[in-house]
Parts: sequence; C-alpha cells; structure tokens
Amino acid sequence: MGQSKGREAGREPGQERHRGAVTLRRQAITSSTADQRLLDSRGRGDWKTKDAWRALRILSEFVEGFDTLADLPPAVSVFGSARSRPESPECQLAEALGAALARAGYAVITGGGPGVMEAANRGASEAGGLSVGLGIELPFEQGLNDWVDLAIDFRYFFARKTMFVKYAQAFVVLPGGFGTLDELFEALTLVQTGKVTRFPVVMMGADYWSGLLDWLRDTMAADGKIGPVDLELICVTDDVDAAVRHIVEAEAALNVEQEAVREEAVAVTAADQRAAAEAGDESRDH
Repeated sequence: MGQSKGREAGREPGQERHRGAVTLRRQAITSSTADQRLLDSRGRGDWKTKDAWRALRILSEFVEGFDTLADLPPAVSVFGSARSRPESPECQLAEALGAALARAGYAVITGGGPGVMEAANRGASEAGGLSVGLGIELPFEQGLNDWVDLAIDFRYFFARKTMFVKYAQAFVVLPGGFGTLDELFEALTLVQTGKVTRFPVVMMGADYWSGLLDWLRDTMAADGKIGPVDLELICVTDDVDAAVRHIVEAEAALNVEQEAVREEAVAVTAADQRAAAEAGDESRDH
C-alpha cells in the first residue's frame, strides 16, 4: 500500500548522485556540482563566508584519499571513455589489460565509471587483483561500476587527480574524450618537468591516437614547442603483454637507480665518518 502510494507520487527509483559521503536521489539532486560552485567567478561575494568551509572540505577529501589508498599494492591508473560500448575494441583491450596487470601484481585504478573504466576494473577483479574506482560528482551522474572493489567518491577533480598519480606506478590511456586527454597531458607534463620520476605513459589503440601522435611529431615537435626526447615519454602499443612488460621494466629500472643512489649515500657517509675519525686521531697525536 505504502509502495503504491509512493510510486503514484513520483517516487519511482531513479538517478542518484554521490557527493563525497552523501548520496542524493530524485528531487534532492541539484543541477550544479561542488567544482562548479568553487570555480564560478560570479559567486565572489560568497568567498568570505563559504570558501573557508570549502577549504576544509577539500582538505577532508585529501585526507580520505591518502588514508584509504596508503596501503595499496603497486598500481596502474587506466583511462578511457565512459561512452565506449562493452563490445568495442577498446573495452575488450581494457579488460585484457586489467587482467594482465592483476596477474603481474598491480592493482588497477580507474575513474570507476562505465565503458573502458568498467572493462579494466572487470578484468582486474576477475583475475583476482584489486580493482579501485575513484568516482567524481558530475552533472550527469554515472555511478560506480559493479567491478570496483575499493571506491572513493570525490567532489573535486583536483583532489581525485592527485590520487590517480600519487598511488600509481604508470598510466595507460585508451581511446577516450576530453577527460582522457586531460589525464594524458597532465601525466606527460609531470614527467617532462620532473615532478614524477620514471613514470611510464602507455597509449593503447594506435589507430585512434595516430592523428594526435602525428600532430605532436610533425607540428608541435617540428615547431620546437616540445623536444624530440619528449616524444619518447610515450609508449604506443596494442599488445597487452608489451604494455605490461614496459611498465614492469620501468619499475625495475627505477628500483635499480634508487638502490644505486642509496649505496652511494651509504658510501659517502662511511667515507665522511672515516675522514672525521682520522682527523680526530691526528688532533690527539698533536
């Protein structure tokens, strides 16, 4: 009886939106997002009264992300279109990639949505790996896919993007739209400027990316806007095994470099200690 009255009053199950820890449904869903309200310059009059509270909310997202993801095993962030159909070549590639990464010992991090993200999460989960989804509040709510084992919902893009980089050893970028391009070029910029160390960026779906890669080489590099070495930051392959091997080898090379740095630091410290001891002996002799 109560159910039928609710449905007659327009209470049918419908969309839901996640806003951090809060879930909104039906009439409670607003038309704007936290990011939109933060970045809207027309609301400057609210800055003195609301932005201080926003700063605390932003801080809470970083704390939640750091605390939740701190114990992740080595991980790879995978990006691609939410609009790709399950039967599309990129979704099939993403699912195979997710499984291969899981077998290699990596957790798989995606945006937690449908399409390529869902395929990569599914591949990782079915292969016994840890499947992570970092969701975001959007005007058109997508929701987290069913293959995510560990999920965090973010209000702010910049907090979410930090987690994609901080807790990943590599990026793999499959065919996608503006969001995918945003993540791709942010990763390349971080590597190019040395903000992250030895961070492999793999592009899969060579045919899809061919026009962009041609433009980077024939226009951007040819005009001196980037150097020839910058193009070497990208590994392009449609071979899942080759992609995983590239990531594993980059991690191994970084480990070797870091071990060499540690050994050099130990040797320098030991030499300084010997020199100090010898100087002390000489002073006592005099």
